Amino acid sequence: MGKLLYSASMSLDGFIAGPGGDMGWLAPYTGEASGDDLAAEVGALLVGRRTFSGDDPYRGTEGEGKAFGGGWDGPQVVLTRGDAPAVPGVTFCSSLEEGVATARAAAGEKTVNVLGASVGLACIEAGLLDEVEVMVMPVLLGGGVRLFERPGPPVRLELLAQRGTSLRYRVLP
Repeated sequence: MGKLLYSASMSLDGFIAGPGGDMGWLAPYTGEASGDDLAAEVGALLVGRRTFSGDDPYRGTEGEGKAFGGGWDGPQVVLTRGDAPAVPGVTFCSSLEEGVATARAAAGEKTVNVLGASVGLACIEAGLLDEVEVMVMPVLLGGGVRLFERPGPPVRLELLAQRGTSLRYRVLP
């Protein structure tokens, strides 16, 4: 079974989306944040509903509406508490446990890439997350959606790799 990896592009001050979920800030950096190396290891996506339905940093380009700006295609599992529209290639689940199981089955031995701050946090809280990869972008947003926003004890991480401003960590027990 593949690992569960939460990945995000993040401003230097710790935000993965601007105020109101704005992702327009990422547009100038999409070449840097393409995630080609990451996309090659991904077998399925586990996505939060806000992220799935939210702002697209690739808006106005041929990569609009596509995972990794069109650099990846495969099964997507979206966690939602509300209505689930029919979308080809997308499975909607109402619980984290069901979503993780569905995404892992779809990914096989490959990685399940977790997208969305709420889903990443839920996976951490449930002890399900194996790794975190953050691509730090040269911008200060000053507000918005944080990479992780949680009270409580620290989550310990071990650095696995660093490529430029991309940092990959193992989540320690």
